[in-house]
Amino acid sequence: MQVSILSTSDVHGYIRADDFRRPLLNNQLGLTRAASVIAEQQAQVAITDDVVVTIENGDFIQGSPLTNYIQKIVPDQTNIYQKLADKISYDVRILGNHEFNFGREYIETVFADTDNLLNANILDKQTHEPFVGQPYKIIARKGIKIGIIGLTTQFIPHWEQPAHITNLIFQDPVATAEQYIAELRPQVDVLIIAYHGGFAQDLQTGEPLEKLTSENQGYQLLQLPGVDALVTGHQHREIAEVVNGVPTTQPGYRGNYVGLMKLTLNEEHQRVAATAQILPTGESIEREDIVALINPLQQKVNDWLDTPVGHVGDNMAITDHFAARLHNHPFIELVNRVQMAATNTQISNTALFNNEVRGLSDAVTQRDIMTNYIFPNTLVVEALTGQDIKDALEVNARYFKLDDRGEIILNPLFMMPKVQHYNYDIWSGIDYTFDLNKPMGQRVVSVTKDGQPLDLKQTYEVTMNNYRAGGAGNFPMFSMDKAVREVQRETADLIGEYIMNHPQIHIEQPTNITII
Repeated sequence: MQVSILSTSDVHGYIRADDFRRPLLNNQLGLTRAASVIAEQQAQVAITDDVVVTIENGDFIQGSPLTNYIQKIVPDQTNIYQKLADKISYDVRILGNHEFNFGREYIETVFADTDNLLNANILDKQTHEPFVGQPYKIIARKGIKIGIIGLTTQFIPHWEQPAHITNLIFQDPVATAEQYIAELRPQVDVLIIAYHGGFAQDLQTGEPLEKLTSENQGYQLLQLPGVDALVTGHQHREIAEVVNGVPTTQPGYRGNYVGLMKLTLNEEHQRVAATAQILPTGESIEREDIVALINPLQQKVNDWLDTPVGHVGDNMAITDHFAARLHNHPFIELVNRVQMAATNTQISNTALFNNEVRGLSDAVTQRDIMTNYIFPNTLVVEALTGQDIKDALEVNARYFKLDDRGEIILNPLFMMPKVQHYNYDIWSGIDYTFDLNKPMGQRVVSVTKDGQPLDLKQTYEVTMNNYRAGGAGNFPMFSMDKAVREVQRETADLIGEYIMNHPQIHIEQPTNITII
């Protein structure tokens, strides 16, 4: 007998095969396509004596213009998420870290009727019980008992606004898994861990692939005795491997892959073999019943996105992302100006989050803003010394390196094991020079403000997003302990208001970055 384990992860509200950008469009994605692949696999298993379980592995209710529209404009329609999950017949669902972007109360509302939500390691501080969901579920199918433990990265407090995680305890998923494995293993034939987190180490060698924190503990979970399969997510990677007999998958981002693991069981229902693969969804048709379910809301979202906002001139489009990060860009300068205006500061940093960000044409709509500034970030002002600023710039300088010919290239560490363009900040309000010929940590050779060298002992107010303000992205010099004020409004909204309030925006190409 075989047990098939299907999974999606990090759908991020991309239900239709539509990334909402216009005139550009990526339609090789979406839950509607993933649902077709899942249905096909379920149908294949149905005609055999085998068993299939299906897992939704988190980051489902945040991340797209559609999810923002639901949260902002029609919060009474959050039940659409449960309706979608029911259509696909997920056996269990897991909390993702981005579920918390809209706050604890929103999670409790959205998942109020989700009786298959698994959450073993995020507890209410008063009850010490899961604040939503249940730690595990046992599924009995065709004489096989399958136990599934649901876990979420414990690193959420490093990113999330404190108000969004009030009275929550984030326990170590590895220790939590050990506890429930001991409880579950005697009761089940197959034990699966579904973890909204990824891998910080090479799966075969254990060698670190990134700074080892408690963000991505999938490698440690794979080593636990008693685990038959591991579903992962969070990193948006495409992974399908078998490690010491235990299969694991990570099925990409926005429904572009479906994870498939197959366990072969002997007559005693013990795992004797396993395979892992990820199934691309881009060429599959969209499932018509899910299209019909989401289309009325999708049309309202598109109407909302087409609302005119204003004009920004003819030099805000981004055609070369590497050059924009190397030299700064009017669009990046615009975001920094918005941040400084909203917080009354003179220094700001922001990132060009990914290579799908295309900047703005002259006539700006709500769609342009939402598809360029894709995160629900708010703003934090921190009191930083000149030394803190210089140290942060040293972290930014790691983004580049010189190849054998002396040409400036992207440091591969920002591409593997996951793409991390969002962890390279571009600053406004200061002028700075990187010398890439020098060792990392010694590359910032000049920082000036208003034509004068930055005083390393003086304190400056700097605006950044709430993600960076907690030190995320290996910025230990940033800390909420240094916060002096916050603006609890989403940056995308602030950008729209700034454009409306400045009808004659024209930003020249910035010249504040020099790279040697």
